[in-house]
Amino acid sequence: MELADLGFVLINAVVLACIYGTLAIGISITWSSVGLINLAYGFIYAAAGYGAWMTAQHITGNGAMVLAAGVLTGALAGLFVCALAFIPIHDKPNFPVRGMIATLAISLIGMQTLLWVFGPLSKNLPEIFGSGSVMLGDTALTADKIGNVLVSIGFVTAVVMWMRSSRRGLEIRAMMMNPHAAAIVGIGVRRTGFYVMAITGAMAGLAAVLLSQTYYISPFGGLTPMIKGVSIALCGGLGSVQGAIIAAVILGLNEALTSVVLGGQYVLITQFLLIIVILLIRPRGIAGIVDRAREA
Repeated sequence: MELADLGFVLINAVVLACIYGTLAIGISITWSSVGLINLAYGFIYAAAGYGAWMTAQHITGNGAMVLAAGVLTGALAGLFVCALAFIPIHDKPNFPVRGMIATLAISLIGMQTLLWVFGPLSKNLPEIFGSGSVMLGDTALTADKIGNVLVSIGFVTAVVMWMRSSRRGLEIRAMMMNPHAAAIVGIGVRRTGFYVMAITGAMAGLAAVLLSQTYYISPFGGLTPMIKGVSIALCGGLGSVQGAIIAAVILGLNEALTSVVLGGQYVLITQFLLIIVILLIRPRGIAGIVDRAREA
């Protein structure tokens, strides 16, 4: 592989790791705090994309406003999923299984509704970060790649800082560490659930807008990102933000290499083979620790 090709692979790996890692961290936070594996991210992702597209079409084409609209739509979609799939059943027996089924049903129904409303034709968003580029050696860093990395890292950092410093954030962290003890000391599960689903929905909305700089928006366009996000979260260890980051880098590098060497059609095949190998070696994921606390 030539040096220019290696630089291209590494840059794409970093970009994909940042975007899919944002989605995976949201999935991990949701599981570790409220015990829900949210399979409605496909719908949240697609809805956020269309929210950003409608803003670009009918309000303003300003990149910052379009990005904010996608994040806000994702947060609202997260609240919608929380009201339908978490609040009514969080205290029922076998909640994790019921929650997965409920969120998967919401995702499929929601994406079918988007197909009915917006039609099957794909939509594209305007360039959020402009069209410039910077040369790094023999490799061109385009504005969208630089913007994707900086915005995703900045957003995740802001969420982590908020969780460490604010009262609501500390409540979420307490739920992540020990949900039963948190409930005993008076932390409201339902109220916390709304905060968690809004924040993680916003993270999915951010990923939707950032990926729209490469892929088009479509009613079922959130399925593949959801699969990759869940895969990264499982590979890193559900509940571990650090594990999700490590897994995002590994799987981002795998996707970039596979696309260059074998072709994009083989990405999911090599990705799941890699995940199987990792889970055979580390059954709880790279840094999975939360499920031990839940089993205790």
